[in-house]
Amino acid sequence: MKLVRYAANDSTHVGILEGSEVLQTDFADLLELIGAGADERTLRAQASRTPLSDVRILAPIAAPGKILFCGINYRSHKEEAPNAVLPSEPFFFSKLPSAVIGPGEAVVCPTPETQLDYEVELAIVIGREAKLVRRENALDHVFGYTVVNDVSARDVQFKDNQITLGKGFDTFCPMGPAIVTADQIPDPQQLRLSTRVNGETRQSASTDEQLFPLAFLLEWLSRYVTLRPGDIVSTGTPAGVGLFRQPPTFLQPGDEVEVEVDAVGILRNPIVAGW
Repeated sequence: MKLVRYAANDSTHVGILEGSEVLQTDFADLLELIGAGADERTLRAQASRTPLSDVRILAPIAAPGKILFCGINYRSHKEEAPNAVLPSEPFFFSKLPSAVIGPGEAVVCPTPETQLDYEVELAIVIGREAKLVRRENALDHVFGYTVVNDVSARDVQFKDNQITLGKGFDTFCPMGPAIVTADQIPDPQQLRLSTRVNGETRQSASTDEQLFPLAFLLEWLSRYVTLRPGDIVSTGTPAGVGLFRQPPTFLQPGDEVEVEVDAVGILRNPIVAGW
């Protein structure tokens, strides 16, 4: 299934995205749906159809309990930054729930001096509690996958290593447009990611280039924290970010960014000035 959260008639719903229509379920929140464990047949039996043009797609999960991002997880980092040291084990940081926005919502550039950057990422949505899981069954704890744009203010991020602040501004975590359930993606290590800024391709790579595959990330992370249903684990970005272009090229008000993961979807957001 491809599940979306959307607004229509002054209320919020969860639906199954199917072509140009949304099949409205009895759920108003994806966390409730995940917790209920409802199967596709049951959800479809409940559903009523609504034209996609009549709804506004929202971020699939409004305020995840945890939003954990893996940094430096693609071998191509060495291509754009030859002096980069590839990690021997995963490195994680957090984004703030208040940073989450949905498709079409504006990313706010805080100041004219902000070095605003993009990062396409495949994100895992946890479906079953995961603590001390083993690699061979780690993906059994995945409910589905979505797309995120790890928006960053590089000038803040690299000042005194302020990673949480530099990546946690309001609007700096576009997410969506949908969650594709895990049964629809048998091998998440064979998905292509891409970023386009004003139609120009900036990033393009496959998840098979990851240093640490998804199952390894979940095994490693669950040693330290308990992952709960609805938590988001994002899995890193490939080469091509604005910081390492020659010269560096940062996002500006008026730009439009598209981040895409095959089989999951395209997430579009405009950039606006916050001053």
